[in-house]
Amino acid sequence: MSGTNDISSLGPVAKFLDIPESPLLTLNMITPEGWLVETVYSNCDLDNIRLKDTEKTVTAEYELEYLLLEGHCFDTMTEQPPRGLQFTLGTKNKPVMVDTIVMANLGYFQLKANPGAWILKLRQGKSEDIYQIVGHEGTDSEPDLEDVIVVLDSFKSKILKVQVQKKPDKIKEDILTDKDEKTQGMWDSIKSFTISLRREEDKKEQDVLNIFSVASGHLYERFLRIMMLSVLRNTKTTVKFWFLKNYLSPTFKEVIPHMAKEYGFQYELVQYKWPHWLHQQTEKQRIIWGYKILFLDVLFPLAVDKIIFVDADQVVRHDLRELRDFDLDGAPYGYTPFCDSRTEMDGYRFWKTGYWASHLLRRKYHISALYVVDLKKFRRIAAGDRLRGQYQVLSKDPNSLSNLDQDLPNNMIYQVAIKSLPQDWLWCETWCDDESKQRAKTIDLCNNPKTKEPKLKAAARIVPEWVEYDTEIQQLLNHLENKKKNKILTHDEL
Repeated sequence: MSGTNDISSLGPVAKFLDIPESPLLTLNMITPEGWLVETVYSNCDLDNIRLKDTEKTVTAEYELEYLLLEGHCFDTMTEQPPRGLQFTLGTKNKPVMVDTIVMANLGYFQLKANPGAWILKLRQGKSEDIYQIVGHEGTDSEPDLEDVIVVLDSFKSKILKVQVQKKPDKIKEDILTDKDEKTQGMWDSIKSFTISLRREEDKKEQDVLNIFSVASGHLYERFLRIMMLSVLRNTKTTVKFWFLKNYLSPTFKEVIPHMAKEYGFQYELVQYKWPHWLHQQTEKQRIIWGYKILFLDVLFPLAVDKIIFVDADQVVRHDLRELRDFDLDGAPYGYTPFCDSRTEMDGYRFWKTGYWASHLLRRKYHISALYVVDLKKFRRIAAGDRLRGQYQVLSKDPNSLSNLDQDLPNNMIYQVAIKSLPQDWLWCETWCDDESKQRAKTIDLCNNPKTKEPKLKAAARIVPEWVEYDTEIQQLLNHLENKKKNKILTHDEL
């Protein structure tokens, strides 16, 4: 990372000189625990820097985007974290700016905010109905006041301790009970007309396909854009994409609003700071795998009920609305099992022998390239807490969780059930035979341990429409680049 004199006048600059030119390098920021930092500018792919191929100095600019408000919450009666309890953070005029769930792991919660005075509240609904705040430390209001005011006026971490208690008439109630909240008895029949109208409104509101994906590096962002286009081409439903912001390049973040306008989709960038108490991964790929599975209960706003994860290097050929509405038979999520039909790959099917064979007892080993999550059920059974607890134990052993995002849910199959999706939902040339390809609802470009074929080459060979999608998006990117250049030229002339 470097900068010229005029850049250095804008703020602090770090220069790294005499770095070896041949190895593939990654530029990353190691920041204080309570900071959420993003890259706002770079002149190359910061995930894949090879200095001998770079003509100019590699530059990157970072920005402190949010400060983190962390806390631990306990029920004073049980001295345990209140499982499923939800908090909101906001202001008097806008009470809910961000929300989160309290983890059973250490009663931990985190919320992102900027400098200023904030009000921390129990979320409207079951949390507020059953619990009340009875004490708090590290805040900026009197401990006995239920209105918890927190002032962020420093760059240092702020960690709260919040004590809650069930209201006297709610002692026997539980936030995570599986009651149907929509039952309204006699009132339903009296107000049937009003309610049917409301349901129609709710249906319209709910008829959104929420698609989650992660990517890092320009190549995978290229795949990601193609995956998005393939989703949009195969559904008439409104699509909302959710991307993990932590590792997206400035280029991707700059282009996404233009793509949304061009293709008519919604999007949101989500972020979560890996909690300091949870065993850290050091390799970027493994950190991203962790984000795919460890924080599903806290990554998205609590109003999001269902999410479908789709790998960046996947091409969708079918309406994903069918997968969203698929009956999971009470399981919190559904995954596709690995194909068995390409017999020449039998020697590479690691799940057929050893630990996995004895653990699964003839059950399927599932692939993590595509899965659907019922977030309401997932939160209700505290699946995130269970997964993190098991991860904490297993991740300290370097021989465990070699495919973190896949091994963990498969290992937890007896504690957090997986519904096996029909095989057609995910076809991958490495494991599935050619005959089954015509029925494929999605095609995944998974690695082939036998041939080790590069992904770009494989994509063009395996998925005919991939090249068309790629060309179409490249034309849009070129158009945006030309508009940007013309704008700069016009500005210079003025």
